[in-house]
Amino acid sequence: MTVDATSPPRWDLAPIFPRIDSPELVRALDNVRTEIGELSTEFDARNVRRRTDATVDAELVAAFEAITERINALLQRLYTLSSYVNCLVTTDAKDDEARKAQSVLAGERAKLDPLLTRYIAWVGTTDLESLTSESVVAREHAWSLAKATCQARFQMEEGEERLAAELRPSSITGWARLHGNLSALLTADVDLPDGRRTIPIAQVRALANDPIRDVRRAAFEGELRAWETVEIPMAAAINGVKGYQNVVRGNRGYADDLEPTFLMNDINRDILQAMQAACMESFPDFRRYLNTKARALGLERLAWYDVNAPLGTAAKQWSWADAESFIVENFAQFSGRLADFAARAFRERWVDAEPRLGKQGGAYCTGPLPGVSRIMMNFDGSFMSVSTLAHELGHAYHNLNLADRTPLQRETPMTLAETASIFCETLSFEAALSRAERDEKIALLNTSLERDLGVVVDIHSRFLFESSVFELRASRDLTVSELKERMLLAQRETYGPDVEPLHPYMWAVKGHYYGPLFYNYPYTFGLLFGIGLYAEYQNDPQRFVGRYDDLLSNTGMADAATLAMQFGIDIADVGFWRSSLDIIRQRIAEFESITAA
Repeated sequence: MTVDATSPPRWDLAPIFPRIDSPELVRALDNVRTEIGELSTEFDARNVRRRTDATVDAELVAAFEAITERINALLQRLYTLSSYVNCLVTTDAKDDEARKAQSVLAGERAKLDPLLTRYIAWVGTTDLESLTSESVVAREHAWSLAKATCQARFQMEEGEERLAAELRPSSITGWARLHGNLSALLTADVDLPDGRRTIPIAQVRALANDPIRDVRRAAFEGELRAWETVEIPMAAAINGVKGYQNVVRGNRGYADDLEPTFLMNDINRDILQAMQAACMESFPDFRRYLNTKARALGLERLAWYDVNAPLGTAAKQWSWADAESFIVENFAQFSGRLADFAARAFRERWVDAEPRLGKQGGAYCTGPLPGVSRIMMNFDGSFMSVSTLAHELGHAYHNLNLADRTPLQRETPMTLAETASIFCETLSFEAALSRAERDEKIALLNTSLERDLGVVVDIHSRFLFESSVFELRASRDLTVSELKERMLLAQRETYGPDVEPLHPYMWAVKGHYYGPLFYNYPYTFGLLFGIGLYAEYQNDPQRFVGRYDDLLSNTGMADAATLAMQFGIDIADVGFWRSSLDIIRQRIAEFESITAA
């Protein structure tokens, strides 16, 4: 096919599978189904489950190595299939064949999950010191095994874990799928200057970047009306997801809904509290930014639809070709390897950036094959979109550095999963800022601070909202009115009085609420950790590059504190988080100064 290099592209999925109904995909799915059955038989034959005797002998070592190898191979095949099918589902809500395949894969995953639970219980009740001394495979997976020991303490009985896994496709996963489908197909009637138009919701939300306030207001009002039409099923979905998570968490014996996230994210409560304390200290600084932006726009205060309004030359529309060349050029300032990688992603059409009806909003990067990624986003020609592209390419570069790791070694926590993406965003921003004239500098600072506001302030509002939802959901469902009210309360607690009206339907907008527990705060960790790493890079660029690639390669091999300490960073110290936020404060001060001038 002919590709227009100036327009947002669609990705090329053919190198993964030719088509959803191709013999290659059907065969891969059959193989996975067979392998899960064979693995189940082997688990029973080798009695892979919680042990009462932790002794390690030659027979156990042989069993451990054989089973670990099979699990790694099976997980990779599942990742490839699931990634491919998800790419189709998220870009075409009407692709019934892809949805059927997604349902089949969910069913197969439901059969595998109890086996993985048994594997965790098996290795988690084994003498790991003896096992790692006798097995090379165990030494290579030492961190994964150490986590299994902790996870095993919070497991339900084997039959209960199997039931929970079998219920996932028709409960929490089904609710999440409903949210995704409704969001992808939702349209809004927007009263634009040239008349009322019906627009896909992802494009409506992109109008928040429009330079004309009446357009932004009309898009916001149309968006709220659209979410109102699906508020009942959306409320059912979020109640279903949080109800499932609440019940399973309680039966596993965790103290609260937050505790299981620490194991998932390779941190502890002290680290989270240190980070959030520093963030809350910064809210007055972000309110200064909001007030400065309001004055620059000639407003007494911002409305929600003004928060992402462009300033300076931000109204400039970027072509796709401009975005590609800008990113490759700026990545090259860091390393040729990173720039060459980005060029390859564009050349091989790894990115689906065209907004269209049936395509979900937001952006993500997925790794169907080791070192090979696909990126979904909705490119609207703004610098924010260019920044999003750099962000997702950072995830893809992280995947590249994990290519030689096994699936169990690649299990990166969300806290560290944002490291490369934020770093790549910062590279692009700093390079652009260093050569910008005054008007362009205002635009760039505004774009960067919009991101920082979203990740520090808005994400804390999401944390507060999700905490309050879990609190009430423990006893009953929340009504639509309660969800809207709690969303507004959380926003007012973080944004303060400087933004009005607010957005009562953000609980329906953000797919993060329909996935893992507290999917929000790791983004704040990633932003501030990435900014801190960038400061280390500036101190010693020559030495940093190789160490940085090693860090990305090791994100599934140790906890966050251990990896951070390799750069002399103590993430349990509130001072580190303050130092990263100080860099943002400097940008706020520069923004105040340059807009006043």
